[in-house]
Amino acid sequence: MDTSKMIKAYCLKTKEKNVPMHDAVVSKTAKGGYMAKGHDGKGNKMAAIMGEKAALQAIKDGVAKQEF
Repeated sequence: MDTSKMIKAYCLKTKEKNVPMHDAVVSKTAKGGYMAKGHDGKGNKMAAIMGEKAALQAIKDGVAKQEF
């Protein structure tokens, strides 16, 4: 998979920035925002809060699944 289109997030466990998120699932928060959840490929869970444009683009590109 092309990692340039993947959602990138901060991994709290390894303290790495801009880590590509695997198996991302985009959901809507209670306040109407968007959040992506996934893992870094090594089993460490990750989450990223996103804007609407970025979330919908990730779903369109096929790098994330839609939960809402």
